[in-house]
Amino acid sequence: MSFFYELADQYIDGEWRTGTGSWDIIDFNPYNGEKLAAITIATAQEVDLAYRAAERAQRSWAATGPYERRAVLERALRITGELHDDIVDAIIDELGGTRVKAEYEVRVAEEFLRDAIHRALRPPGSILPSPVDGKENRLYRLPVGVIGVISPFNFPFLVAMKSIAPALALGNAVVVKPNQNAPIVGGTLIAKIFEDAGLPAGLLNILITDVAEIGDAFIEHPVPRVISFAGSDRVGRRVGAVAAGHFKRTILELSGNSALVVLEDADIDYAVDAAVFSRFVYQGQVCMAANRILVDRRVEREFTEKFAARVAALRTGDPRDPETRIGPVINTFQADALTALVDQAIAEGATALVHGRTRGNLVEPTVLAGLPEDSPLLSQEIFGPVALLVTFDGEDDAVRIANDTPYGLSGAVHTRSVERGVRFARRVVSGMFHVNDSTVQDDPLVAFGGEKSSGIGRLNGEATVDAFTTQRWISIQHGRSAFPF
Repeated sequence: MSFFYELADQYIDGEWRTGTGSWDIIDFNPYNGEKLAAITIATAQEVDLAYRAAERAQRSWAATGPYERRAVLERALRITGELHDDIVDAIIDELGGTRVKAEYEVRVAEEFLRDAIHRALRPPGSILPSPVDGKENRLYRLPVGVIGVISPFNFPFLVAMKSIAPALALGNAVVVKPNQNAPIVGGTLIAKIFEDAGLPAGLLNILITDVAEIGDAFIEHPVPRVISFAGSDRVGRRVGAVAAGHFKRTILELSGNSALVVLEDADIDYAVDAAVFSRFVYQGQVCMAANRILVDRRVEREFTEKFAARVAALRTGDPRDPETRIGPVINTFQADALTALVDQAIAEGATALVHGRTRGNLVEPTVLAGLPEDSPLLSQEIFGPVALLVTFDGEDDAVRIANDTPYGLSGAVHTRSVERGVRFARRVVSGMFHVNDSTVQDDPLVAFGGEKSSGIGRLNGEATVDAFTTQRWISIQHGRSAFPF
């Protein structure tokens, strides 16, 4: 077991301390049920302590030179690289991620750290012209202050780092509430990295707790000015509503129901590869996963036969086995819900081209075809290894089906004509769309976020600067203004 599980505590103001709550969050390995850690939860009192510590530390951090901030981030990147294998093991143990998933998550998180290193030295503002003679307009980019981060269980190391690293680079302090299924990978592990990198105390705080204990205290607290949340649209609606009531800015990265579209001129073998990855990476527990795979009727038979054969061959089992492609879902509740969902689809008239079994938290992949067009399963997010195949007749029909969902996070289209693919992508209401690739994409330089019920706001690149800084206009009159009275 990784030494990271020795860090099963709260991290507040540079100190590891036991929470004062009356119960423990138990961290289990979802594959074998092994107890990894027991963490006494934080109360609203610890929430206040963490935010107050962040508020105090941020003032001097914002005044620190960008080269000093950059140096801390450089050390954090170096430490992350040194701990690469240990972090991969922790992701496998705590999340049930396969080795492919774990390696991907750490590698992309390192890219976000690299981007944050450069972000620390970007120009802090601009000088703008004025129609008034003698006036100089300076527009400063200043840190917002303290940012509250609520991270998910599925990619907790990456998603938390996407907010933490650039926020610190830009002069902010951060308080993180990781998902209770990922308290180590999404919380204390990151705290240890930055502690060893020499980050001053108070700038990063980790609270392991639950809304059953603290209610809305994490969001309502007067100190944080921005709440960065990634999770379900149901919880996101609550986060957004509470934050708005306190005039806080929110970045909400929420659920998805992405479509991977196979046009009649696609490279079918390549489209099958992309579809299998897009649907089944990390057991389908990915907001960008291809819930729906849309196939032109003219190539339906060829695609379906090859896709079903590939899915049936995916190995389900121990995520530590390098040959495993489908590990456990996060918990028994999720496994039972997925089993019920498949049963519901078959009862509605769907055909199971591949019908996987459920064994504990191991849910073997399932491929369903022939769902009625009005099936609610086609419009909801399915967080597990269940693929829905839908046929269409021509591009207009494909666009209609792709947009027939309350979500709009990601998507992909496969065609031999790149510009045709771009034209198609522009017609889909989605924050992100990819031509001849997977629906699961993330890039430190490109704005990441969704439309409709998939969220509000963007992260990555300049969008992160917008999210974690505020603009202040300071004007200087070098001459004398003429006043009308």
